Amino acid sequence: MTYRKIIFVCTGNTCRSPMAEAVLKAELKRRKIKWYSVRSAGLQAEVGAGMNAKSRQALTEAKIAFSENFVARKITDKMIGDAYAVICMTENQCESLKKFDNVTSMKRLAGRDIPDPYGQEIDVYRVTLRRIRECVPEILENLKIVDEWKIPSDTTAK
Repeated sequence: MTYRKIIFVCTGNTCRSPMAEAVLKAELKRRKIKWYSVRSAGLQAEVGAGMNAKSRQALTEAKIAFSENFVARKITDKMIGDAYAVICMTENQCESLKKFDNVTSMKRLAGRDIPDPYGQEIDVYRVTLRRIRECVPEILENLKIVDEWKIPSDTTAK
């Protein structure tokens, strides 16, 4: 079976979408859900830029693993075409990608846009991370990942 690709998209691919990528990867690993790969990209990314230092700090404080070698990349039509789902941080960001059927938003999947914390204090990044984490259960449910790869709740050995 091939991996289904999920791509989170924000503007610059240095703050929100890399945090969402790390959060979903961690949750899939925690739940032992396989066959999904999670990446991120930006609509206006400066290709090769690193993850924002405050995003890194918020993830580190929350003990969520992320790639130390993360580099920003710009979303392409091919990336979208190869993806199972492309999840934009805001409904507005979906507008530029509306020609694709597999593009959705955090608002459509989990009921809220994720505002851009860029240039703000670390507390705003912490709140952004918390909001992303709160959206993950609904993302898993609405993308049918939970149903498809459900692990029995009683995993005790007999």
